[in-house]
Amino acid sequence: MTGDGTRAVRAGLPEPERYEPALPGPVFAAHYHLPGEASGPFTYGRDANPTWSRLEEAISELESPDADAETVVFASGMGAIAAVLLSQLRQGDTAVLPSDGYQLLPALAERLRSFGVRVRTAPTGGDAQLTALDDTTGLLWLETPSNPGLDVCDIRGLAEAAHARGALVAVDNTLATPIGQRPLELGADFSVASGTKALTGHGDVLLGYVTCRDPELAAAVRGWRKTVGAIPGPMEAWLAHRSLATLPLRVDRQARTALALAGALRDRPEVTGVRHPGLPDDPAHPVAAGQMRGGRFGCVVSFTLPGKEHAERFLTALRLVDDATSFGGVRSTAERRGRWGGDAVAEGFIRFSVGAEDPDDLVADVLRALDEARDGD
Repeated sequence: MTGDGTRAVRAGLPEPERYEPALPGPVFAAHYHLPGEASGPFTYGRDANPTWSRLEEAISELESPDADAETVVFASGMGAIAAVLLSQLRQGDTAVLPSDGYQLLPALAERLRSFGVRVRTAPTGGDAQLTALDDTTGLLWLETPSNPGLDVCDIRGLAEAAHARGALVAVDNTLATPIGQRPLELGADFSVASGTKALTGHGDVLLGYVTCRDPELAAAVRGWRKTVGAIPGPMEAWLAHRSLATLPLRVDRQARTALALAGALRDRPEVTGVRHPGLPDDPAHPVAAGQMRGGRFGCVVSFTLPGKEHAERFLTALRLVDDATSFGGVRSTAERRGRWGGDAVAEGFIRFSVGAEDPDDLVADVLRALDEARDGD
């Protein structure tokens, strides 16, 4: 059994050939030579591509190293999320979604309702998600840690309860990545993620994926991708595969620095509501410690400053941190999350994504920016 780092640098690579690159370049093709019957691994560019196939194999190795699994990659994380929900739910089914999840989930919930799917919502963690389940539930959607609140739910316990009612379970694993958490090993049917974030980690790719162990479920998701054409470009797929080799290094570094930053923020009187699942007294820590792998609790820290203007001064004063959305990149980013609307957060709520900078430098920059923001009151 190999470790995460060894697996990541070799995942999805073809057998070595003399004078050939370890990771072949992207294949740009709309069609392929196809004599005779319309069958084979590569027939048309909307169905499959050798570059996608290598990436899909690699992600499967990371998400499910101990059991066979299939991955389907998409043009974005929302493409992957929509594919699971819309390929599995039918009129009359009930979907249970997180009320505190990614901000585009409500828009997708409205689409489901327009198709005759009943939608219930419940906050991540506690008993609310469990009590939302009943015998009409077709699919339970979990997001853990949640974005941006960083709450955590018990994947294994909820999966067992959902399966007992005949429901499928999907987990948005974006924040944790397969290095930090493996939902399929905890009983989920689908592990779904936006590869735009930490998986690729360089802020230069839009990508999503779905991994599952059941071939029939994978076929349904793949069929949805083909029907709606939500396919990734070969260059994006190749860049994503290239990035996997450093995923464990990035995840480890970012998680350690995020925990250090969260601890430093706790000492600031103007900072409230500091959240990071790695903090021993964080409400999410007991569950996170039982299902997140190797003490890797993610790169995101959330906290609240005293109002919109104070938060804007803080963001402007940062020198090593970009004021940008998204998370998981090698360059730290932070944003006042309320500027987008759709999240139930205070005006001064900050979602901070820790990058790969030197921890001491990053913490010092944040503390200096906090001083400048406070002095501006």
